[in-house]
Amino acid sequence: MVDPEDKTASAEAPAAPSTVTRSPSADPMHGVTLAMIVERLHEAYGWDELARMVPIRCFQFDPSVQSSLKFLRRTPWARAKVEALYRDLVTT
Repeated sequence: MVDPEDKTASAEAPAAPSTVTRSPSADPMHGVTLAMIVERLHEAYGWDELARMVPIRCFQFDPSVQSSLKFLRRTPWARAKVEALYRDLVTT
């Protein structure tokens, strides 16, 4: 018989451990490197169109992924523009 004043006894069954399901992040930038961004934009638009959309020298004159990465890593305003362009590309 269960004593009604006994606070240690519980009439409820112990809860089953919850399983956490990981859903993919809604952030299009999650897990994406700058190199992946530049390569994807180059595939989608080409250097000429990239130079028109984001007029920076590394896209305009002798463009390459490596020169673009070097410039974008040192130039926050240009990186922000390139990342915004990538977000537009993957969310539309």
